[in-house]
Amino acid sequence: MVLSGKRILLIISGGIAAYKSLDLIRRLRERGASVRPLMTKGAQEFVTPLAVGAVAADHVFTDLFSRQDEQDVGHIRLARDCDLVLIAPATADLLAKMANGLADDLALTVLLATDRQVLAAPAMNPHMWAHPATRRNIETLRGDRIRFIGPMSGEMAESREAGIGRMAEPLEIVAAAEALLHDRPKPLTGRKAIVTSGPTHEPIDPVRYIANRSSGRQGHAIAAALAALGADVTLVSGPVSIPDPFGVRVIHVERADQMRDAVLAALPADVAVMVAAVADWRVASAADQKIKKHPGESIPTLALTENPDILKTVGHHTMRPKLVIGFAAETQDVESNAKAKLDRKGADIIVANDVSPATGIMGGVRNRVRIVSHSGIEQWPDLAKEEVATRLAAMVAERLKQ
Repeated sequence: MVLSGKRILLIISGGIAAYKSLDLIRRLRERGASVRPLMTKGAQEFVTPLAVGAVAADHVFTDLFSRQDEQDVGHIRLARDCDLVLIAPATADLLAKMANGLADDLALTVLLATDRQVLAAPAMNPHMWAHPATRRNIETLRGDRIRFIGPMSGEMAESREAGIGRMAEPLEIVAAAEALLHDRPKPLTGRKAIVTSGPTHEPIDPVRYIANRSSGRQGHAIAAALAALGADVTLVSGPVSIPDPFGVRVIHVERADQMRDAVLAALPADVAVMVAAVADWRVASAADQKIKKHPGESIPTLALTENPDILKTVGHHTMRPKLVIGFAAETQDVESNAKAKLDRKGADIIVANDVSPATGIMGGVRNRVRIVSHSGIEQWPDLAKEEVATRLAAMVAERLKQ
């Protein structure tokens, strides 16, 4: 396990999301990490040191001027005696003070004194997250090499408040910590990758669209796996309900033409992995208003036109990446259809799979793929989509090395 034997200093600051810290501690410990908790005064208004200490099985640090804890300059020891400093939740107030180098309590003093990696999971009201002051603070902290996971979109604790501001879920934070602490070699360091993921939504009218059942799990997992090997990854994602992968630059789009434009803007790159299930067609002229159904009237006809072929565009582009990988989601003649795509699309590899409803692959958590190239076909076993991503990222690293 990546976190086995790792020492994590968990700073819990004063937001309602502090209640999630108990589950976060449990998740970290069950993966072999030891967790030393540090709570701000505000955090203690939401969860008690007694509860946190019981779950962590460790002493809870709360006071910069504790005579017992500071006999050996405890805040410096806390800052250095760990593998990762994790802040969850990271409130707007704490982030603002960090950005300005303040050190007026134990948490801020430790953060100013540490030479370890720092991972923050912001949590605040959407208006606070969007405020220009917070945006400036985040950019300052990014420049100081602070890493972030989230915040995510969703309902807030406040009544009828929703938007970007929710703290990432404990397992998402754990995954980000694992990505930072993984000791594996990073053979893709210095390489640039573009990945597309998810479906596209092609509007029929303001409330209806043409789409497919893609969840984005495979594309997002591939982007994360490439980033874990050191690549600078740009992920162009259609509409999905899963969180952005950690350590990846994400561009959110709706339509195929938007996805194409974002991919081309990200060139040049060393590798392009076109995973998105892009709609082949769109409505030639989407209605400005909702198409209404009226008794006695004939059913409206939708005139379709072809969408841009993003894989083919990249495969034949003047700035074509050194390695171009496409996906072929088929329901019949999987191998023959994938082979036909290789030259037609200008790809080096086609990752083909059978997405017939009975397989449960599209929208599911597992995948069974065939790696189709000019040198032959390699059948992979049934795997979790994360394992498919890990294997594909390793293949990318090997191909680029050659």
